[in-house]
Amino acid sequence: MNLSSARDSTYPANFRARTPLKGIRAQIQDLRTENIAQLAIQAQKLGDVIPLWYGEGDMVTPAFIRDAAKASLDAGSTFYVPNMRGLGALNEALSVYQTRLHRRQISIERTTVAPGGMQALFLGLEMLVDVGTNVVYVEPQWPNIHNAIHLVGGEPRPVALKFDDDWRLDLDELFACCDARTRAIFLSTPSNPTGWTASRDELQALLEFSRRTGIWIISDEVYGRLYFDGEVAPSVLQIAEDDDRVLSVNSFSKAWAMTGWRIGWLSHPVGVADQLAAMTQYMNSGTAAFVQAGATTALKEGEPLVAEIRNRTKTGLDLAYDALAGIAGIVLPAKPKGGMYAFFALEGESDSKTACAKVLEAARVGLAPGYLFGDASRAFLRMCVMRDAKEIQTALDRMVAALG
Repeated sequence: MNLSSARDSTYPANFRARTPLKGIRAQIQDLRTENIAQLAIQAQKLGDVIPLWYGEGDMVTPAFIRDAAKASLDAGSTFYVPNMRGLGALNEALSVYQTRLHRRQISIERTTVAPGGMQALFLGLEMLVDVGTNVVYVEPQWPNIHNAIHLVGGEPRPVALKFDDDWRLDLDELFACCDARTRAIFLSTPSNPTGWTASRDELQALLEFSRRTGIWIISDEVYGRLYFDGEVAPSVLQIAEDDDRVLSVNSFSKAWAMTGWRIGWLSHPVGVADQLAAMTQYMNSGTAAFVQAGATTALKEGEPLVAEIRNRTKTGLDLAYDALAGIAGIVLPAKPKGGMYAFFALEGESDSKTACAKVLEAARVGLAPGYLFGDASRAFLRMCVMRDAKEIQTALDRMVAALG
């Protein structure tokens, strides 16, 4: 019998391409990217769609940041940065920035620069999580978190925010989900997608639990400057001592309009700085010098920009809430204190994928389905509001006409 012929007649032509090769880790074999690709394909067919599904604003990085990166390139900064934890000028600027912002000394040794907030998060997870251990995380949650925990070999354990007319955290339930194999508790504050923001008291309770148990706290604070009740959202860095088991993940993407630059940072105890530098060397060999130069200027000169982006986001959120509140059958939580999203549901529609398709078809507005963020938000839809106010208003007018 011709085995080759038998194989070819039994399996489809693309079988080899679709079958995982032997030896690939199980965590990689079943890894998938969940996104809005199907809706995007449908949107292309419809045309004239306003895309509010991405977690990204529409503002081009301002010239003063771009010019700093260009000047660095023109000066020949195209070589490795010897310090794996970041360019000296950027680490110094981060120390000054965080110390001022949180009114607490954050030394240079407590910060490691990474090519993106996602890479900063991954550094933290790789440092803490072994196969057979788990990370307890608060959902609804950006899907990258569940998958990153899975990718490093840990067990992702979601604990859902409670929802009545707003989202709230049950600390007792969160702590009860931890056990002897728990390496870290992960939360995003302000949250993507809900906008839920941990209070100082909640952060203090988390810190005290960490001190009792030895479990690390990983706080994603990427949206910390997009906070509407002050200059910055409550941060674990405002209360943690240097020897506390606390990691704070941050990024230049949102508050400085630098999503495509791929630069973020991890704030951490001084005691793990050397390990993080070594991990950086072996994982990515550092972040490009000219990108770090742009980020340094963003910190030093960018406070008016941060205020502009915060105001732009607040305007978009106010427009969204004014319009959505007038549509019968919209489930609208209390207005969030931070973030860049309106997160709502259609009454009687439990499948957010179907709901997004309805809105796309009827109103030509693209929203992100809540099931991507966990079971707790399976019925919800996410709308990015960090866009031009006229575009947001047009999208809302279409939704009112289609749904109202």
